[in-house]
Amino acid sequence: MKLLSPIKDHHKERHLFIGRAILASVALFILLGLVIARLVQLQVFDHELFAEKSQGNRIRIQAVPPIRGLIYDRNGVVIAENLPAYQLELIPEQINDVNDTLTRLASLELIATDDIPRLEAQIQSGQRFKPVTLKFRMTNEEIANFAIQRPHFPGVNFQPRLVRHYPHGELFAHAVGYVGALNISDLQRLDSGRYAGSSHTGKTGIESSFEDDLHGNAGFKHLITNARGRQVPANTAELLNSLPTNEASDPGSNIHLSLDTELQRAAFNALEGRRGSIVALDPTSGEILALVSTPSFDPNLFAVGMSKAQYDELQKNPDRPLFNRAVRGTYPPGSTIKPMLALAALESGATNLTHKTMCIGYFQLEDNGHRYTDWKPQGHGPVDLHDAITQSCNIYFYEISDELGIDNMHEYLTQFGLGIQTGIDVFGERPGLVPNKEWKRNNFSDGDNQRWYHGETVIASIGQGFMLATPLQLASAVGTLALRGSRFRPYMVAAVEDPLNGGKTLIEPVRLDKVKIDNKFYWDTVLDAMHNVLQGPQGTARAVGIDSSYKMAGKSGTAQIVSIAQNEEYNENEIEEHQRDHALFVSFAPYDNPRIAVAVIVENGSSGSSVAAPIAKTVMDIYLKYNNAPK
Repeated sequence: MKLLSPIKDHHKERHLFIGRAILASVALFILLGLVIARLVQLQVFDHELFAEKSQGNRIRIQAVPPIRGLIYDRNGVVIAENLPAYQLELIPEQINDVNDTLTRLASLELIATDDIPRLEAQIQSGQRFKPVTLKFRMTNEEIANFAIQRPHFPGVNFQPRLVRHYPHGELFAHAVGYVGALNISDLQRLDSGRYAGSSHTGKTGIESSFEDDLHGNAGFKHLITNARGRQVPANTAELLNSLPTNEASDPGSNIHLSLDTELQRAAFNALEGRRGSIVALDPTSGEILALVSTPSFDPNLFAVGMSKAQYDELQKNPDRPLFNRAVRGTYPPGSTIKPMLALAALESGATNLTHKTMCIGYFQLEDNGHRYTDWKPQGHGPVDLHDAITQSCNIYFYEISDELGIDNMHEYLTQFGLGIQTGIDVFGERPGLVPNKEWKRNNFSDGDNQRWYHGETVIASIGQGFMLATPLQLASAVGTLALRGSRFRPYMVAAVEDPLNGGKTLIEPVRLDKVKIDNKFYWDTVLDAMHNVLQGPQGTARAVGIDSSYKMAGKSGTAQIVSIAQNEEYNENEIEEHQRDHALFVSFAPYDNPRIAVAVIVENGSSGSSVAAPIAKTVMDIYLKYNNAPK
C-alpha cells in the first residue's frame, strides 16, 4: 500500500524564516556598525595622522647639496673654486632606445664609447623619470654642437650646475688634491644626512684631510609630486602655501693655505719636467711655502669625471704622476744627513772639533778587505769635521761611524724628525726609515740577517743602506738645523674661514721637542760648514752660491740606487737613466735670520751639487725677492 506524504507545516516554516531574517539583520547591523566605527576612527580620531601621510605622498623632500668651500693661498689667490658649468643629462622614460641614443652621442664625441656599458647599467638601476648625468662638464664647442643636433635627441638635454675647478691645473695637484665622484666605500663611511644630494667628496690632499670643513651641510626643499612620484608645478598660491618650510644648506668653510702660488710655480718650473720633489717651509713656524711633486696631473679631470682610457693612461704612466713624492716618496738621504751626524758625533764624543782624518780616497775596516770609497778618488788629504761637511768627505764619516754606532745615529736623527712622520695636515705621509739594531732584529727572520754588521754602520753614516727619508722630512730637518735644534710641525692650512660672516680660525704653529744638543760651539761649527758648502772656497756647491747677494747654508747629497762593483767606476753615460744616482740638496736662508728651508730631490739626477743645488737656490731667490739668476 502506497504511503501518503506529510502535510506541509506553514507555521513552522514561517517561524524559521523570520528567525533567519532576524539573525541576518542583526549580523548586517553589526557589520554596518563596524564599518561606521572604522570610518569614524579614520575620519575623526585618526584624521591628522592620515592627513600627514597623504601630504607625504603628495610632497617629496629633495636634498639641496651645500656649496663647497673655496681654497686660497697665503696671499688670497684662489686655488680651488666652484664654477657654473653645463652637464649633459638623459631622462630614460623619454627615450625609446637608450643604446642607440648613447651610441649616437658617442659618435658626436660627447661621451666616450668605453663608457656606454657603465652608463647603461646606471640608467637601468635608477627610476626612469630621474635624469642621469652623462657628462659633468661640457665645453662651449660641445654645447654648440649638441644644440644643432638637439632635435634628434629627445630626452637628452644640458643643465647648469656648480663644479669644482682648479684654475692652476697641475700646479697644486699633490698639495691641494682633488675631489672625485662618491663611490660605495665613501657612502659607507660618510654621514648620509650631510651628503644627501652630493655627488663628490675630497679624495686626496687638503680636499680630503679637510673634507669636514670644506663640504658643509645639506639642506632640503619640498616638491609637489603626482601619484607616480614625478614633480608637478605648484602653480597656485594655495599649493605654494601648503608646502612646509624649506631648509637652506650650509656652505662649506673656506680654507686659507700657507702655500705661495708664485713660489709654487717657480719650484714647479725649476724641476723642468724631471721626476722629483721640492718642499719649502718657514723654519720659524713650520708653514709649508711650496710643496711640489713632478710629474703632476690635472686634477680637473677627476672633478668632472674622466674616461676609463684617461685614468688607465695616468695609472700606467711609468713616471707615476699620481704619486705624491713630497710626502710619500722615500729616498736614501745621502750626504744631506752629514751635518746632523756631525752634531751627534760631537755630542756623543765620537769625534771632536780638532780631530783630523787623512782621506786617501777609500776606507777599510780591519776585518774586511772591502774598500768604501769617497766621491773624490784621489782623496781630500787631512780633513777635520768642518772640512768633512764643506767638502762632503765620506772617509771622515766612515772612520767615526763605528765609534758613533748605529743606535746613536738612530737616536739623534729621529730627534731631527727623520724616520718618523712629521705630522703634516694631509693624509698618506710615510715615515721613512732610520734603522738601528732593534729594527733589524724585528724585521728579519734569518739569524744572520738579524745581526747588525759594521759595514752597515759605515754606509749608514753617508745616508745609504737601509736609511730612507721623504723630501718633507728633509725640509723639516734642515729647518731644525737652521734654528739650532728648535722644531715645528709642518702644516699647510693656515686658517679656516666661516663663509657667512668671514670670521677666521687661525691655525697656530705646533712646537715639537727640541734637539738635545746645547753646545753653542757644535752648532757654530756645523752651520758655518754648511754656509761654506755654498759660499766657501772649497764648498761642493760654491758654483751655485758664491756670487749670491745674501748668506745661505746647505748640504748636497748623491744617493746611489744601484751597486757598483769594487773595481768599477760610476759613469752615468754608461748606465740607463733610471739607474743613475738621485740628486739631493737641502738649504736654508738667510743664514743669520732663517726665513726659508728647502729640500730638493731629483730622481736619477746624478749630482746634488750641480743639479739639485741650483734648483734650491732659485726657490730661495724667488721667496726672498733676490735677482740672483745664474749668469
